[in-house]
Parts: sequence; C-alpha cells; structure tokens
Amino acid sequence: MAQNATIHKADIQITDMDRNYYASHHLTIARHPSENEQRMMVRILAFICQASESLAFTKGLSTEDEPDIWQRSLSDENELWVLLGQPDEKRIRKACGRSQKVAIYTYSGNSADIWWQQTENKLHSLDNLQVFNLPAEQTELLAQLAERSMQINATIQDGEIWLSTDSGNCTIKLDTWKA
Repeated sequence: MAQNATIHKADIQITDMDRNYYASHHLTIARHPSENEQRMMVRILAFICQASESLAFTKGLSTEDEPDIWQRSLSDENELWVLLGQPDEKRIRKACGRSQKVAIYTYSGNSADIWWQQTENKLHSLDNLQVFNLPAEQTELLAQLAERSMQINATIQDGEIWLSTDSGNCTIKLDTWKA
C-alpha cells in the first residue's frame, strides 16, 4: 500500500527588507513520503526567499515536468521556476527555456559542492539562472524548526534570513553560487 503525503501547515510572516516585501502567507505543505524534514524546510525557505502573492508550491517530487515552486503570470506564463537539490543539466536548461527566471537551492553539503564543481562551467551562459547553497550545518538548524503546524516569522536583511518559530530560531546565510 502506498503511503500518503504528510500535511504540514505554516503561517509565515515575511519581512523582506532587501526586496521591500512584507506579507503573510498561509501555506499547506504536502510532504511526500520520500521527502525528509530537511528538504521540506528548504522548500519553505526557498518560498520565503522568493515570496510573492502568486508564488505557489507544485506537485514537486511526484512530477518531473514541474518545479518545486513556481510563479505564473495571469496569462499562465512561467515567471519563476524554483528547483531544489542538484538537478541535472538537461532539467536546468529546460527550466531556463520555460521560465523568465530560474532559482536553484542546493543543500546537501559536500555532494552539493561536488555537483556545483561539475556543473558550474556548463551553466555560465544561462543569464536567467540563480544558484544558492544552504550550508549543511544551517540545513540541520532549519530542519529542527519543522513541525506539523508552524508559525514562522521571517526577516530578511542584507542577505541574512532570521527565522523564528515556537520551537526555536536560526539565522541563515545562503551562499550565492550564481547570481
């Protein structure tokens, strides 16, 4: 029998002083049975970093033709395509061809470093691509904030992200590998 997704709820207050974006988002996150808490929390972090009124989670792990998060225009065009992990070059190029902007959030420590060393030169010509890395120790801190129901206060200023929940807080500094 197939396992069902685990449902998480997150009420997020975002104060992004770098982009002058201030909003509340009430999210329902379906955590795929193969997705661990770290990946789910990186997904939430990516949402916070790219937040807009039209940003939305997709089916994610259950479909190859969609990103983890996207922003679509009223005319159904892809404005933003967000991928997590270490996608292959073909998937990245396809995403860059389908969307105005593509953001990748890696988070797997040494394997992310190796992936980037192997992939960086192949992607330098993609002007609509951004790549961010979440260091392993920060990923672990982020995962500790995971709960089935979360109240998250997120403040972004000068590239630092402060997250606070009832179960704790952490400061995140993403490494920008490609801007």
